Amino acid sequence: MRIVIAEDDALLREGLSLLLTGEGFEVLAAVDGPDALLAAVREHRPDVAVVDVRMPPTHTDEGIRAAVAARRAHPELAVLVLSAYVEQSFATDLLADGASRVGYLLKERVGRVETFVSALRRVAAGGTAIDPEVIAQLFAARRAGDPLERLSAREREVLGAMAEGLGNGAIAERLFVTDNAVHKHIRNIFAKLDLTPDDRTDRRVAAVLRYLEGSRR
Repeated sequence: MRIVIAEDDALLREGLSLLLTGEGFEVLAAVDGPDALLAAVREHRPDVAVVDVRMPPTHTDEGIRAAVAARRAHPELAVLVLSAYVEQSFATDLLADGASRVGYLLKERVGRVETFVSALRRVAAGGTAIDPEVIAQLFAARRAGDPLERLSAREREVLGAMAEGLGNGAIAERLFVTDNAVHKHIRNIFAKLDLTPDDRTDRRVAAVLRYLEGSRR
């Protein structure tokens, strides 16, 4: 897997590069700003960009805006965003163009190498990897009348796990239920979110996107 890193903290940038190289990934470039990220993506055409949310010059949202621009210019690019804090609007900004090949993790997850590498592989394969803490705060921000309020507590757990990128078997293992129970919960989620079968739409992706975008309303 071919990777570009964008992180303005020199120690973390070098650490990420060494970690990923050690895990067998090919790090094509490690840059310190949004313009350098866009240039590296144009030059190298990586499989994945690992991007810090806050970068120079203002250290607000330059990283997320660069990630969005990179995906629009190169739709095949997978993006894994790293943030020191949960910033809900940034997660939904990144997912506005489609809930695939996207990850949003807190930086503390990088120290959990297996979790970090698993998330990276998942987004590269076309899935999502949303930090559980982001998911918890998105649910906490729900307003009355939101369709997601129709979901039971267990259905919320299942949808949250789907947003993390887990498959049905992994969800069943996490929640200590059967695969059939997970299938039933997912059918209920689709029904309550008014997601009818449609050959043009992946309902699983649509449910995750509805869930993540809901924090804006």
